[in-house]
Amino acid sequence: MDELSLDPELILSIFKLVWSKKSAGSTETVVINNDELVAGTSKKIRQLTEAIQRAAVIAEAEGSARIEPTHFERVLPQLLLDF
Repeated sequence: MDELSLDPELILSIFKLVWSKKSAGSTETVVINNDELVAGTSKKIRQLTEAIQRAAVIAEAEGSARIEPTHFERVLPQLLLDF
């Protein structure tokens, strides 16, 4: 069976969108200690990993070897409710 893969351009676009929203959304200086930073990063990684896994399940069920943006669109509502 073919391995499911993500288009690198899709991942880059997702990261750019998140980074641009973060930089545009806040002009305040926020002090975060290392524990908060690690906890926040860990949670974000878990959420991203879960989204990718769920999208991969949908892609596999459709017989696709690549995860498309529509696969993410289908899992995001349920993912938001879970976290």
